[in-house]
Formats: sequence, structure tokens, C-alpha cells
Amino acid sequence: MAAPAPATTAALDPIQLHADAHNALNMAVFYLRQPCPDAAAARRKAIQALAALRSLSVALED
Repeated sequence: MAAPAPATTAALDPIQLHADAHNALNMAVFYLRQPCPDAAAARRKAIQALAALRSLSVALED
């Protein structure tokens, strides 16, 4: 069962969004550096990182 989505009315914390993007990109690199690289997992993490960066951009505009 999927975890519930966070409330959209919550304030976007730029520090947390930056950390989320950083973590997702680190995980993407981790998946690619394995003896048997997992490109699908790396792609999913890269998409998560882009989403966090997009949210960070929105948070900094306010």
C-alpha cells in the first residue's frame, strides 16, 4: 500500500527540498555504479531529483 501523499498546503522548506534532490541524485549514481547497473532505478531517482529541484524553484520564488 502506498504512503499517503503529503499535504500540498504545507510550506515548502528549501533546505529539505535541496536535501531531497541531493539524496535522489546520490542514489541515482549509486544505482549506476553497481556491478550490474540498474538504469531504471537511476532514472526514477533522477526524476525525483528533478521534481525536488522544480519544487525548490517554486519555493524560492515566493
